[in-house]
Amino acid sequence: MSIKSPPGGANVRVLIFYGSAAAGDESPVVNAGISAIERIGLSGPAKEQFAVEATDNANVFTNEKKLGRFNAVVFLTGGGDVLTPAQEAGLEAYMEAGGGFVGVHDAARAEPYSDWFTGLVGARPAAGSPAKVQRATVEVGDRRHPATKDLPLEWKRPDEWLNWQKNPSGDVHTVARVRESTYAPGTSANGPDHPVSWCRDYDGGRSFYTGMGGTVSSYDETDFRTHLRGALLWTTRLSQADCKATINANYKAERLTDPNQPGQNDQIGEPHGLVTAPDGRVFYIGRGGTDSSHPVVTDWNDPNVGKGTGEIHVWDPKTDKVTLAGALTVFGNKGGGDELTKVEEGLLGIELDPRFEENGWVYLHYTPHSQINRDTHMAERRVSRFTLDRATNKLDLGSEKVLLKWPVQIHSCCHAGGGMAWDSKGNLYIATGDNNSSGFSDGYSGNNPQPNFKGVSFADARRTAGNTNNLNGKILRIHPEPDGTYTLPEGNLFTGKETAEGGGKTRGEIYVMGVRNPARISVDKKTDTLYAGWVGPDAGAPSTTWGPAKYDTFATITKASNRGWPYCMGNKQPYRDRNLPDPSKPLGWYDCDHPKNESPNNDGLVNLPPVTGNNIWYSPQGGGPDYPRDENGVPSYKQDEAVYRLPWLKGGGQAAMNGPVYRYDADSTSDTKWPAYWDGKWFVGDFYDADQPRNAVLMDPKTQGDGGLPVHSESLKKIVPIGNDGIKNLMGWKFGPDGALYVLDYGRGFFTSDSKSALWRVTYEGGGPTPAAGQLARGTE
Repeated sequence: MSIKSPPGGANVRVLIFYGSAAAGDESPVVNAGISAIERIGLSGPAKEQFAVEATDNANVFTNEKKLGRFNAVVFLTGGGDVLTPAQEAGLEAYMEAGGGFVGVHDAARAEPYSDWFTGLVGARPAAGSPAKVQRATVEVGDRRHPATKDLPLEWKRPDEWLNWQKNPSGDVHTVARVRESTYAPGTSANGPDHPVSWCRDYDGGRSFYTGMGGTVSSYDETDFRTHLRGALLWTTRLSQADCKATINANYKAERLTDPNQPGQNDQIGEPHGLVTAPDGRVFYIGRGGTDSSHPVVTDWNDPNVGKGTGEIHVWDPKTDKVTLAGALTVFGNKGGGDELTKVEEGLLGIELDPRFEENGWVYLHYTPHSQINRDTHMAERRVSRFTLDRATNKLDLGSEKVLLKWPVQIHSCCHAGGGMAWDSKGNLYIATGDNNSSGFSDGYSGNNPQPNFKGVSFADARRTAGNTNNLNGKILRIHPEPDGTYTLPEGNLFTGKETAEGGGKTRGEIYVMGVRNPARISVDKKTDTLYAGWVGPDAGAPSTTWGPAKYDTFATITKASNRGWPYCMGNKQPYRDRNLPDPSKPLGWYDCDHPKNESPNNDGLVNLPPVTGNNIWYSPQGGGPDYPRDENGVPSYKQDEAVYRLPWLKGGGQAAMNGPVYRYDADSTSDTKWPAYWDGKWFVGDFYDADQPRNAVLMDPKTQGDGGLPVHSESLKKIVPIGNDGIKNLMGWKFGPDGALYVLDYGRGFFTSDSKSALWRVTYEGGGPTPAAGQLARGTE
């Protein structure tokens, strides 16, 4: 057949084909579908209206003159062989000419022996699909496609829900998923990633399929008709849409840095954070370790104990070359061994001034070796401002202005935090780790008050994260001033001038308290919402005596708050108190709504702000574990009673690595920027890459600040590739001004850099929305 390209024209027509391989009367669902599509065609703005013709005569697909009149074809057909080979060839020719196809529900059962038709619809129903109508929640992840942009984030509706023989995710662009936890999915369930509607550019044309529409009542739903209308607007060429954004093959991950030369860190240090400059350069830091040829000193009697080099490297996209911008002598090369031997201090964070292009200011968060006390095992953590010579990409180390400094114990490892981020008002957020061992509380709450070194506790997070008068285990917020000082913005958790309990028991820099190891934070400057992730303690399973297992956590933070550690974790799940004289004996459960710091190591307030529940938490057992609660709100912590509210993620060995919120720049001319589909989505990941998360999630702005769960999640493991030859140990990720994603891979050994330590870039290569503007049926006005 020879069909004009593209089929149809400005006088838009839609063909509904409802032929069936089964004999008998037409299905009531088919009649309802035809009626609904006819109403859709007659309603709405005149520029979106179209004519509809319905037929059960498959000969239309061999009549090129007639078939070529239609802008799109809708299959409302049931299963079986509904087309002869010649008729299928006609449909194929129609698509190759640039036609549009919409398949509804049972259309996925048509032409079961045709690989081409399987590709057209995208997936085939599994034999174990449930047959009964059930009410379920549809997660509407694409907020831009005309078929979904006006639908609820969480769309509750009844239908017949199909399972898929092969999950099409990654091969098609999924616009909506059904949440299996809200209905009984049957024996062939697809799991947390269960696509229900998707689209893609296929064989020259445009294909949209929805597994919904299996009931007569579906077509009476306003939202479902809205869904169909949007699908028809795109397939008829009345509007453009991006149906490429989540197809794995449209992304390219490339390593930007070479391995270091032997014995040198000429390309990269021990990866620990990155930031992108407005001109596209990427600044990334090395914590303090180097390759295995360099000595690691762990003897406190040696003046060089823990001495390391924290490097700042710069990758320049114009030259594709790396420059070593500078190096600080840090306390941060004391790796290996147990928590009383190794250390996680060093060069921990980097940010560029909002006016970096004018002033060249670089902010570094680090632990200088010159300030350690080998007798007391104490150190100074600081945030300093340096000036970069932008012509040479070299830091002037003599230009240091120390903005903020505070004491940290370094007798025990771990969890130093380190991330930094700016909001739109020029406020700098600084993530500080709890820096205590959980080994003296069996991996549960870090609340053992006894272990200390020369009077300083190193196993009691109530001295640090739970202390209103201590800057560790916090996210601080300050406003740096041009002279190298800082002021305090309004709206922090404390002013520092509180008179409660005698006064002098708060620090005004604290924006968030009760976090354990917030290594990575980000701020969405469009909303000034803070996003953070932190590592939990080490308990591998929940305890009915002590409380939850290790929870790694992500939080959307819209206001100053207490996030719980070491009293509560997850969605306000409390730990059990322990105190002198015998920390091995449990006391009462903490009250998340009225927490009290009654540690003998506390020099802050006893009465703490109430705990705010977190949005994402996961353990070795699964994502979002929750339990039945007693009359006091205490969970049972019995594994066989657990409900997993976030089934799309899991832990094991786990280390949360918060990522950015992507913002699409329509004015950017970059041809590698990620598509608008990802706009507003929050990237959450883990250092590890097995069952741990590497996802883009969609939050509900109405609930996110109070611990609301994500409403949709999209796996990134095929786009930001996992595995030993991919980005196996994710240590930081940010979008650049070109809209590409820049990612640090830590390498394959702790406290060192090796041949796998690298800076990567993930770019989009799928092209823009379709159809091309010149092929729109009624132009772009």
